[in-house]
Amino acid sequence: MKSNFEAYPALRRAVRLGKKTQVCGTLLMLSASVPAFAAGTVAGTDIQNIATATFEVAGSPATLTSNTLSIKVDELLDATVAKTDAGDVITSPGKTGNVQSFRVTNTGNGDEAFALTVNTANGGNDFDPTLQQIIIDSNNNGAYDAGVDTVYVAGSNNPIIAPDQSKTVFVITSTPSGQTNGARGNVSLTAEAVTGVGAPGTSFAGLGQGGGNAVVGSTGGDGSANSFLVVQSTALTLVKSAAIVDQFGGQRPLPGAVVTYQLVATVTGSGAVSNLVITDPIPVGTAYQTGSITLQNSVAAAIALTDAVDADGGAFNGARISVTAGNVPAGETRTVTFKVVIQ
Repeated sequence: MKSNFEAYPALRRAVRLGKKTQVCGTLLMLSASVPAFAAGTVAGTDIQNIATATFEVAGSPATLTSNTLSIKVDELLDATVAKTDAGDVITSPGKTGNVQSFRVTNTGNGDEAFALTVNTANGGNDFDPTLQQIIIDSNNNGAYDAGVDTVYVAGSNNPIIAPDQSKTVFVITSTPSGQTNGARGNVSLTAEAVTGVGAPGTSFAGLGQGGGNAVVGSTGGDGSANSFLVVQSTALTLVKSAAIVDQFGGQRPLPGAVVTYQLVATVTGSGAVSNLVITDPIPVGTAYQTGSITLQNSVAAAIALTDAVDADGGAFNGARISVTAGNVPAGETRTVTFKVVIQ
């Protein structure tokens, strides 16, 4: 059967991290149980024990207790930072209000305030984002709520995090103009224990929670993580051409000749354009040929559209044609044709 000392690893850690002590007697008894945390017993906890000896004097049994021995658990300063976005955060040239999410976790054993810093000029960057704000998730819902979550002011509202608890932090940046498609910007967030950082084992006398010492843990008392922005630059071109067939089998723009206009919209870069609508006025000196509108995407044959305003997206209002092409991914085209007759 293990002794109480063997059965309580938190006590053994406290003894290794704390003061040298002498234990009287051969049996240690904890006077009260304490909650277990990843970093051990909560800082400032007094671990007390009393040894007991039983003996006989002239045949009479007697009991003797030792002095009460108390060990105050020091605070361990440890932290981790991790990005919480699933992948790179999409941005575009000149965009403001990029939101990147991080989780700061107190892996120490005491309530600790953490100072937050952001670096946007990291090695391997294709571009350096511009820092706008650091935001603390004040309602703890894990999502950035503009006007609700708290703007971080260094030294004024450093987040205080309990042992084994986390706080979500949002970094808001802008992307410089002129960035090319696929360019990546590296943003890092660092959280440092306000009590102190340094080499593991560094001690800050009397600064621990509850009046004990504060000792830097294996992380150095701080943590850092990187998150990337990636530029998805989308461009749209629209090219118009015309083919003429005259009534004599030629290609001359004679009165009575039919002109087929072709409008080709091409999306390049990455991402997509949304709600694409192509319109074209009927030129003066021509008459629209009823029912001549078609729409074709990159992989399918052209389909005829009606002139009425209905679900197929094509329409003629007496002065112009219009086609609703919807969302178009990069690398695809939408081609619209319609016909007029030269008057």
